[in-house]
Order: sequence, then C-alpha cells, then structure tokens
Amino acid sequence: MSAAPDIIISVRNLKVGYDGHVILQRLNFDVRRGEVFAILGRTGSGKSTLIKNLIGLYKPMEGEVLIEGTNIVTAEGDDRLRLLRRFGVLYQSDALFGSMTVLENVRLPLDAFTRLPQMDKDLVALSKLRLVDLKGSAAKQPAELSGGMHKRAALARAIVTDPGILFLDEPSAGLDPITSAAMDALFKQLARGSGMTLVIVTHELPSIYAIADRVILLDAEKQSIVAEGNPNDLRDHAADPMVRHFFRREAM
Repeated sequence: MSAAPDIIISVRNLKVGYDGHVILQRLNFDVRRGEVFAILGRTGSGKSTLIKNLIGLYKPMEGEVLIEGTNIVTAEGDDRLRLLRRFGVLYQSDALFGSMTVLENVRLPLDAFTRLPQMDKDLVALSKLRLVDLKGSAAKQPAELSGGMHKRAALARAIVTDPGILFLDEPSAGLDPITSAAMDALFKQLARGSGMTLVIVTHELPSIYAIADRVILLDAEKQSIVAEGNPNDLRDHAADPMVRHFFRREAM
C-alpha cells in the first residue's frame, strides 16, 4: 500500500494500549511531508503512548502505521532496519550516555548505521553540533552540560544521519521559557531550512502556536482524536467548546 506523494506518515484504524487495556482507538490521520505536526492532549490522554507506537517501540493492538508507504507494524529484518533509519527520535529524557563525550554520543547513530571512516563520522557529528550551537562542547561529558545543552546535544544526535522525519517527545520538558523558545527556533529551522518533517508530542501551547502547522488533540475519555487542524483556527473557531477551552487554557 503506498501513500500519496505529499503524505509521509499515514495512520489507519490504530488502537493502542497495554496488557489488554485500550488507551486510544479509531485513530486515523496523515502527516504531510515537510510540516510540523503536533500531538496534543491533557495528561494521561495517551500522547507518549501514541508516539511510541508510531516509531515502532510498541506494537499496536490493531491498525497500521505507514511511513512512506511501509507499515512499521509488520516490517521485519532489513526492511525494518531501513525504515528505522528514515527517522530520528528526541526522547524526553535525552538519553545521553554519561560515560561518553558529547561528540561520541552524537556519533552513535553513524557508528550503528554507516561504514564511514572514523574521521568522516567525527566531521559529520561536529557539523550537527555546530548546527545546534554546541561545537565547543564536543569534548565535554554530558554531566558538564546544562539542561538546554543536553537537549541540543540529543537533538544533534537525532539528526546526525539526516533523517527525513524527526519525532520529539516533550522536547521542552524541564526547560525555562527562554531556552524553550530557542529550541523552538531550532525546530523551525530544521523544518523550514531542510524540509524535515517534525512530529512533536507536547503540552506547551506557546511552542505549538510558534511552530506547528497542524495538530491533533487527544481525549482520554473518548479514547480518540477530538480535533485536528491548525492550532490558531482550533483556538478561535472550533465548534466544540472543550476544544476552544483547551487551546485558550480556560477551565470548563
């Protein structure tokens, strides 16, 4: 099954959960090539569970996740490996290895997925550190970095193989507003400058208004998507009062 040319991710009839307990179901949506797409919802709505199913970390109960026409749910062996190489992931915890330098952390995907000479891998990793304004920190240990620098180092690692898609799970978690805004600027640069597709799980509405082209809003009670579209349009014109209140941060 192939996707339309401008569709890079297609989710069809997806049901996700744990140990027989359904968290989300009847999920159908597309992500367009080159856009910033955000997954929103209140705490416990299943945002992080959904993204873990999108990247193949968890297996859904039902449905398909097509990435450029290939179903990550059923892909195996070399097909799955090729699919995994098409995207990068920035985890909420950053997941930097404390025993390695920043450069070694960023270089890890190149060590795993390429046969480039060591010097070439270092040059590529340094170029990504330069992109996130961390070239001077290449020889440091993760413990020497601030929270914002940790995020930027993890971002450099996520994009070191030049993936077409970047998944981000709560990228602003634990950051102050100024550092968070700087990260937003980096994300916008990646999407607008390189044509990378960004899929972001977040609860930070200022970030959404700053960078997102489209969003979906998840609801724990309905176990599904309750709104989809441009965040500004949903805030101002959504027919459902609950959706308008969410985007305006108003209590019901």
